[in-house]
Amino acid sequence: MPTEILMPALSPTMEEGTLAKWLVKEGDAVSSGDLLAEIETDKATMEFEAVDEGTIGKILIPEGSEGVKVNTAIAVLLEDGESADDIAATHAAAPVAAPAVAAGTEAASAATTEAPAPAPAAPVTADGGRVFASPLARRIAAQKGLDLSQISGSGPHGRIVKADVESTTATNATAAAAPAPTAAASAPVAAPAGPLADMVARMYEGREYEEIQLDGMRKTIAARLGEAKQTIPHFYLRRDIKLDALLKFRSQLNKQLEGRGVKLSVNDFIIKAVANALQQVPACNAVWAGDRVLQLKPSDVAVAVAIEGGLFTPVLQDADMKSLSALSTEMKDLAGRARERKLAPHEYQGGTFAISNLGMFGIDNFDAIVNPPHAGILAVGTGVKKPVVGDDGELTVATVMSVTMSVDHRVIDGALGAELLKAIVDNLENPMVMLA
Repeated sequence: MPTEILMPALSPTMEEGTLAKWLVKEGDAVSSGDLLAEIETDKATMEFEAVDEGTIGKILIPEGSEGVKVNTAIAVLLEDGESADDIAATHAAAPVAAPAVAAGTEAASAATTEAPAPAPAAPVTADGGRVFASPLARRIAAQKGLDLSQISGSGPHGRIVKADVESTTATNATAAAAPAPTAAASAPVAAPAGPLADMVARMYEGREYEEIQLDGMRKTIAARLGEAKQTIPHFYLRRDIKLDALLKFRSQLNKQLEGRGVKLSVNDFIIKAVANALQQVPACNAVWAGDRVLQLKPSDVAVAVAIEGGLFTPVLQDADMKSLSALSTEMKDLAGRARERKLAPHEYQGGTFAISNLGMFGIDNFDAIVNPPHAGILAVGTGVKKPVVGDDGELTVATVMSVTMSVDHRVIDGALGAELLKAIVDNLENPMVMLA
């Protein structure tokens, strides 16, 4: 029996994606692990691998299709001995969502009526986690009365494949999994935007403008940061940091590292200072988890990277354990792949604290929005020469950098946040201490 290949969930939060490019065509034979397509999520373009072997019988969703829901059939896989004649009429190509039109309500209406019905939601584990299984594995499990949540997968990323199900008998499996909630019930419903879009458009009737459709990344940024600003009780702490000792120390290190092709930036020192400070004030190395706080042991620091049309926050894991040169090399690699949208989900998810540096644009100071579930974010401004009063009471000139720490008050209280910021400042003003 032909098997449907479903739109995969390539990250825990993915609900839909763009089928950017097919890497196979109808009639091609594929094996487990072969690349089938390139799929754009809200953050990155990722390659989708086959989990079963067979022949591509029919491509249901053409490349370039946007807004393809997770679990929607995108192609049909034929097993040995099957042909295109075996593909049932129900596997006919699903209509592609209508292109957006100027009237928001008409676009929403067209998308609602023409979008293909999603396939049944995937089974879930006892704690609500999603079970990843190939369509063929799900069908065989249903026929054998097996609970997929009780089967360990041997496919890519732990996905359950045909061989896993066939090696499990009905006698050692639990009762068949109860039907999972439908996608419509579990997926958050977006607020209707049509009337608002029409209202705004009418305000500019007669004025020349270009309408720009939101891509997945911009929609995600709007939703997450809008939610963050409305639901997270922010408070802000500000400090000036004298950079002269750091700049001198950085210059000395860069001369010594020149032969290795390593050039440390001020941002590398900031990453290290934040990572060490989270170890010095461990109560701040935490995230908000709805009904509890998770306090992490390692310092996993996220750093905002601007890309065309949005931003990424790749995470440097165990940053407190890494040298400045290692952090510099890793950050350059992550930033480069972020700009190409080639980061894997595990490289930009997680972390407890973030850094956003606009100093290279000449910004003196700004307030950043906490990116949930992080407990805080450090907004970094540019270093400028200012008159300051020295320790001896004399007026002198120093290079001063202004920073603002935005904090989630649900996780960190004012005095604790002040202690963390003081540790960051001390690390940056005494950079040699970070190497001790």
